[in-house]
Amino acid sequence: MNEAKFDITVPSVEVNESATLEKNAPSDSDVPDAKLLDALDEPQQMRRVVREAILLAGGAVAILLQVADPGVAQGVDNHSNFDYRPMDRLRTTMTYVYCMVFGTREEKKAVISMVHRAHAPVKGEDYSADDPELQLWVASTLYAVGTDIHQRVFGQLSTTTADEIYREYAVLAVSLRVPPEMWPPSRKAFWEYWDSKIETLEITDHARSVAKDLLFNKKLPLYIRATMPLVRLSTIEMLPPRIRAGYGLKSTKTRRRMFGFSLSLTKATYPALPKVLRTYPMRYYMKDMRRRLNDMA
Repeated sequence: MNEAKFDITVPSVEVNESATLEKNAPSDSDVPDAKLLDALDEPQQMRRVVREAILLAGGAVAILLQVADPGVAQGVDNHSNFDYRPMDRLRTTMTYVYCMVFGTREEKKAVISMVHRAHAPVKGEDYSADDPELQLWVASTLYAVGTDIHQRVFGQLSTTTADEIYREYAVLAVSLRVPPEMWPPSRKAFWEYWDSKIETLEITDHARSVAKDLLFNKKLPLYIRATMPLVRLSTIEMLPPRIRAGYGLKSTKTRRRMFGFSLSLTKATYPALPKVLRTYPMRYYMKDMRRRLNDMA
């Protein structure tokens, strides 16, 4: 097996509990160190997955899996504007992912620092956005959903490529202050962790509130609301049965057939689209990120 360029044994960044969103400049502990930035350099195989617009089709699935963890759910429900701006979490999450994979060294440094400062005040009696267990789960959902969608559309990855992509996806955990040793050392170990987690997650009222705002939000722009039936269909069918039931969502024979048809149509048409179209969301979010960083300079 070829060794991937990325080495997950990079040091994590120290947590700064006193950081706040309002700070104009990051403190030393908010700034990622050079070894972390070196490890984030050009994860080549991961780019094959992350660049594709089809990744966004799993956005709602990833969010509902994330908030299926009670700590994540409470943080999102209590400290975000999800009820009237539900697309913000998708935008910020995808901006972060795209930056870690395609951004320059300085862009990664700036965005990581911003995320660390934003997470600092998100905490309560029994949860904290800086909890490495919660961040490990968030990063895990991004890997699981992203690679699942990619393989549904493009076919199975070779063992070597799949292993390299898995190793590179560790950047999303380590850059969120997850100690490198917490990222499961192999895909086999990852899926064992995943199955165990799925069996122990508890869908709380906080999580159901987020799901309602995400899937049945009447405040969304009309052009987004028009796509929601398809989003709900794919989300219901892609969620693990236990999690789906916890949210009160139901898979029926008709829905499974509709999902199968839409997936077959996607497999037949999406890979044939010009790459400039398939990578448009990535380029759009990166341009938006650069504009925001420039405005803050």
